[in-house]
Amino acid sequence: MAPALEGLRVLDLATFVAAPVSATLLGEFGAEVIKVEQPGLGDDLRRLGRRMDGVSLWWLAEARNKKGITCNLRAPEGQALIKRLVAQSDIVTENFRPGTLERWNLGYDDLRALNPGIIMVRVSGFGQTGPYRERPGFGRIAAAVSGISYLSGYPDRPPVTPGTPTIPDYLAGVMGALGALIALQHRERTGEGQVVDIALYEPILRMLDELIPVYGATGHVRERVGSGTEYVTPHNHYRARDGRWLAVACSNDRMFERLLRAMEREELGERYRTMDDRLRLREELDVLIQEWVGGREAAAALARLETAQVPASLVYNVKDLFEDPHLRARENIVAVPSPLGGLLHMVGVVPRLTRSPGSIRETGPVRLGQHNEEIYGDRLGLSPQEIETLRSRGVI
Repeated sequence: MAPALEGLRVLDLATFVAAPVSATLLGEFGAEVIKVEQPGLGDDLRRLGRRMDGVSLWWLAEARNKKGITCNLRAPEGQALIKRLVAQSDIVTENFRPGTLERWNLGYDDLRALNPGIIMVRVSGFGQTGPYRERPGFGRIAAAVSGISYLSGYPDRPPVTPGTPTIPDYLAGVMGALGALIALQHRERTGEGQVVDIALYEPILRMLDELIPVYGATGHVRERVGSGTEYVTPHNHYRARDGRWLAVACSNDRMFERLLRAMEREELGERYRTMDDRLRLREELDVLIQEWVGGREAAAALARLETAQVPASLVYNVKDLFEDPHLRARENIVAVPSPLGGLLHMVGVVPRLTRSPGSIRETGPVRLGQHNEEIYGDRLGLSPQEIETLRSRGVI
């Protein structure tokens, strides 16, 4: 069966992670994605993270399924080339500071004049509107502004960035792809394109459960509680005798009753009968569970919890991810032929569709401008001499 997005054309003008991930996700389900990079320099992601033979493994994974071309967006000749490609495209992704593309005559109004149906996914630190719109922003800044960094860590220590600083970037990329698909549905009905405007902090803000409604209703400011959870307990990490950590999540009374059965401490049910009781006695309860987990090897404790159907898991490191049979069965980590030789491992396609699944057809392009001849020559009809002239002048 043909991929769900076959025939869709995406022009990726963005750099780093956020907006490029929007294009990557669309490409996994069949869209043709043309990645535009700065001549002689390329995307900054090419220089981030660990490398093999001088090539960023991160770049190879996240630029997958994309055709790479070079174009100087600051040059009038480069802008003219981009406009010709926009006329043939459905979606444009970008993450420059607001106003930058407008200065280069490539803003939404400029592109809409050429292609009224064009959809532009715009990811920036603070969005296209508001008093902070021109401020720069990266994932760490987005985590700080969204409120999640303030919540992350222990109360007697500084706030920490949760997980990796790129989580806001990836979530913005997911939201960008969702917005693009919604905009495509609107275009189907009206013929009109539109702008998908995402501030980097907004996807995280959208996912902070009760934080906003609780403060709005009561003025309560949630503080850091370490690895625990403010509004439910036991919901924490506990260290086993062999040094491994277990995550345990009891979100209601039934789950807690199962935990007590696994621990063979049913007599404590009355003392910790309700969630309010458990929250009031949080520290005491955490000590009790830690003593039980700490007296066993992680595998033994986990087996008891699983038998009792208590939501629990080892806290995985990356080696565990590679070895886990469930992740392997669901192809959450896949190996694809590497342009550097051998195989390159990367995260598989998400979401999983039963009728029109996505795929990883190739890694990100190693050579800068790898598809210039194909796109500028075959697609736009430029002759080899014209392409060489543009290359010699630094336009491509």
